[in-house]
Amino acid sequence: MAGQLTPAERCLFIGPTDEALRFREKVEHDYAANAKLVAQIELHDAGPWASGTVSERSLDDARELVRKLKIQRVIIAPHASGGGDMLDLMRTFGAIGVRVSLIPAMLQVVGSAVEFDDVQGIAVLGIRSFHLSRSSRMVKRLFDLLGATVAVVLLSPLLAGIALLVKLTSHGPVFFRQERVGRRGRPFELLKFRSMVADAEERKADLAAQNQAAEGFFKIADDPRITRVGRILRRTNLDELPQLLNVLRGEMSLVGPRPLIPQEDKRVVGWHRRRLELTPGITGHWQVLGSSRVPLDEMVAIDYLYVANWSLWTDLKLLLRTIPHVLTGRGL
Repeated sequence: MAGQLTPAERCLFIGPTDEALRFREKVEHDYAANAKLVAQIELHDAGPWASGTVSERSLDDARELVRKLKIQRVIIAPHASGGGDMLDLMRTFGAIGVRVSLIPAMLQVVGSAVEFDDVQGIAVLGIRSFHLSRSSRMVKRLFDLLGATVAVVLLSPLLAGIALLVKLTSHGPVFFRQERVGRRGRPFELLKFRSMVADAEERKADLAAQNQAAEGFFKIADDPRITRVGRILRRTNLDELPQLLNVLRGEMSLVGPRPLIPQEDKRVVGWHRRRLELTPGITGHWQVLGSSRVPLDEMVAIDYLYVANWSLWTDLKLLLRTIPHVLTGRGL
């Protein structure tokens, strides 16, 4: 694909509407793509062009569509047709001088982690390297340090006030410490302001029958283990603030995959374990969607796609999307 100094390449998408929308979102947010989706056609509407015995009239119809919409490239979606039909579509548009690209079925697995490549004049969609480069890791870490430092300084009076309130209103430590699985499987202690009675973990087994969360998580409405102050902290999400210290220590990031407890982590297998390539975050897609309402297997798949498609802009957007969820008590 050409750079941004040239006009965006005009694309015709042949395939399902949802795939077309995903493609549009990709090219609109990828500076390097320099492409524009101008039309979408379902497979059944492209039938006359997907035939090994395509007529001159069909070719003329295809030429007219290309001329009318000024199409420069045709994108064919995965599973839009059988292999033979795809070849015939490629031949038809190739015969009238239009570039053709296939979106491989693997795109459904790797999300938008693709780049437009040109290999010896052949247009292909390339899969980006999964891991973050050293420079990307440095940018993300600097962003975390700056954001967490500013937040701790600005919120220090509030942090001190909450700590004092927790200590004075219930027996036990100020912080709740829980082992979580961090980057590359290394365990760490996640910090929260204590919002439950000191023996909450010991009482968890007795309340298992009341669990209302999605499979793999534990959550009870009106949990009897929560203290009066803790109920306020949870409703306002203020109990999460000590995780800023985890960020400063390098154990967490402002945005990242959900930090799982060891029992949950044991259920994550295969390629989904690549979610651990990034440091777990205070917030992320899982926070915005509602971690207790999405099954664990779906959550780790979402985390995998986040890691595969990471950008600083993605982190900024997730932080901004988290704000209304925190203020309204949603997404928890």
